[in-house]
Amino acid sequence: MWICGIDEAGKGPVLGPMVAAGVLVSDDEDLSSLGIRDSKQLSAKKRDKIFEDICASYKTAVVVKSPAEIDARECTMNQFTVLLHAEVLRTLSPKRVYLDACDVNAERFGVNVLSASGISAEVVSEHKADARYAVVGAASIVAKVTRDRIIEELRTEFGEIGSGYPSDAKTVSFLKKYIREHGVPPTCARKSWQTVTDIMSKSAQKNLFDF
Repeated sequence: MWICGIDEAGKGPVLGPMVAAGVLVSDDEDLSSLGIRDSKQLSAKKRDKIFEDICASYKTAVVVKSPAEIDARECTMNQFTVLLHAEVLRTLSPKRVYLDACDVNAERFGVNVLSASGISAEVVSEHKADARYAVVGAASIVAKVTRDRIIEELRTEFGEIGSGYPSDAKTVSFLKKYIREHGVPPTCARKSWQTVTDIMSKSAQKNLFDF
């Protein structure tokens, strides 16, 4: 029976895209030899190696949403995540899907993803599924490595941008400097995020006082 796992990376950062990924296998045991676990518990080098092994051996699906697409959404981030998972699910069309639920109600998340996908499948939706099911751990690795590589491309374009998370002082410093010099947020930033709106507001106030 074909099963797939789906997970996402980059839901919370203020910089860079959000990535959802799925991995399709005939049996969860197929992945046992790869040493898969939650991507956050692996070194970057180990993630990259497993990422290449997964992509070489199994069918994968990746959905990347840019900061502009995230800003333009007409729903909550949880609902947006449902839509991304559903898009991956439609592409892989398994008989059973394992989801790493981002809703406080894991069962509701699964029902919503299945409904949005428009396909028929058995759904297992749980919190921390990436640590419990190898196929979700594999999806977690594909999502994170894909996003990490995009972030590296952004570093080449913009210089030091930190991790992209609002709690990262380097990221906040980059945003303040860029907005001070250009008057607008960089294209890699999610303009609707509080971090950006706060910096823009303070920058506008400072310019007004300067005037």
